[in-house]
Amino acid sequence: MNIIAIFSSRNETLYFSQLLKSNGIFCQIVNTPKEAGRACGISVKFAYSALQVAKNLLATKPFRAFVGFFKYSQFQGRNSLEKI
Repeated sequence: MNIIAIFSSRNETLYFSQLLKSNGIFCQIVNTPKEAGRACGISVKFAYSALQVAKNLLATKPFRAFVGFFKYSQFQGRNSLEKI
């Protein structure tokens, strides 16, 4: 299962991605699914197993544009998002 972290700022999205990578977490920049509503257009996707590390990193920095963490899956070309 994958998680996406959604921000309303591209800068914060890219910064969060670098934070994860610098802490040994594999992540990818992906297009934000339209189902997410307001966002900057890109999000950070990573494995569910890294969620606690991601939460800890998020708490250590002053992120103002964080929208939320979402469980993310695709089935038959449709996106499914569930806010955590």
